[in-house]
Amino acid sequence: MSLQDDLASVQRRLDELGRAVARLEQRVGDSLDMRRVRADTKHLSDDLALLRDSVATSPLGQPSRPETVTIPDTPYDPSLWSGAEDEGLGAPDRRAP
Repeated sequence: MSLQDDLASVQRRLDELGRAVARLEQRVGDSLDMRRVRADTKHLSDDLALLRDSVATSPLGQPSRPETVTIPDTPYDPSLWSGAEDEGLGAPDRRAP
């Protein structure tokens, strides 16, 4: 099965789930729990649409990986912190409560 076939299969199953949830709601009625199930079903559909979009924009249909950001081991410039307040203690010229 290709990636597009898998995505289409998941979409069909989500459509079936949506119809089953609608039938269940007719029997159970509108309750907090039913609204949660309906919202979860909608979230799954939204998430699948996002996945389809990300796969469509990646080369060769491969999922794209986020770019790795390297953080240097060298210390930061101390001037970046000049005038900053110590967390929880306030400014150096004031007393803590």
